[in-house]
Amino acid sequence: MLRTFRIISMVEGISFLLLLFAAMPAKYYLGVPEAVTVMGWAHGMLFMLYVASAMMVMQRYKLPDMTSGLILMAGVTPFVCFYLEKKLREIPTQTSPEMA
Repeated sequence: MLRTFRIISMVEGISFLLLLFAAMPAKYYLGVPEAVTVMGWAHGMLFMLYVASAMMVMQRYKLPDMTSGLILMAGVTPFVCFYLEKKLREIPTQTSPEMA
């Protein structure tokens, strides 16, 4: 489950960056509003998946408050997903209930 969440986190974070730094400029500087429509929809769906999987990971792994806060912040702050990926790699998978 943690590996799946890490993948979701990276994909959602990249979609956020694409929305901010590709789709928004395309809309406002190139006159292509469809870029925001398409990218915004994709990012919105990924964000909902991110929030749901984040809640499951935080509950299953009983993460410290700082890590849980980082997970929540990564969903709404550009570039934090890359730092989160590094922190999530440090979590031992033995803390999972299935492994105990």
